[in-house]
Formats: sequence, C-alpha cells, structure tokens
Amino acid sequence: MAPESLAIYNFTLAHNFSLVIAYHTQGKEIYWNFQNINPPRGFEIANRFASASGYTVANVAFNSSFAGYKDWFILQYNRPGYTIEAGLGENPLPISQFDEIYNDNLGIFVLGMVLA
Repeated sequence: MAPESLAIYNFTLAHNFSLVIAYHTQGKEIYWNFQNINPPRGFEIANRFASASGYTVANVAFNSSFAGYKDWFILQYNRPGYTIEAGLGENPLPISQFDEIYNDNLGIFVLGMVLA
C-alpha cells in the first residue's frame, strides 16, 4: 500500500467520521454510492452538494468501483462517502481554474461540515 493511502486509512480508522469527501479532477460530477450500497442520506446529501456546486450527481460505472477511498469508506462504515470530480478540461487542470473550482466547491465544504 502506498504511504499516503496508508496514512489516510489510519487517519480514518482513528476518527469517527460521519461522511467523507475525496477530490479528483475531471468532470464536475459527484459520485455518491458504491455498487448497490446506498448509505443512509447518501443520495440526499449528494443532491444538496449538487445544488450548492452546480455539479451533476452520477453513479460510478461498476467496473470503475473497487479503488476509491469513498468506496472503501461506504463499504466499511455504511456512511455517506463522495468523490467530487472537480473542474473540467485537460489534466492536469490549469491553475486558471482554481478560483472557479474553489467557488463551485465552497458550498460542498460548508454543507459537508453541517450535514455530517
């Protein structure tokens, strides 16, 4: 396991998180479930995040599951977990998108704290 993955794993085990949010880039989408596991309030919170950000709530294709932090969290705890695909364009995203991405996601940050 990569050192950074192990650090996040241990950090998560040491805390009692109500939900987690992982960030990736590309797509302006919010992934909220893991296979057929739909944690309580998971879809509801995803929709609130979408309203706050303008991003789209999406389901992860089955063959793309099994590798993400939110997937492990949902499977382990049956609590809401999200992957936010921030920004849009060629990777790596240009720094010129920073302000837009920050503004799009500020509501998610606040709601994540309030709804947790």
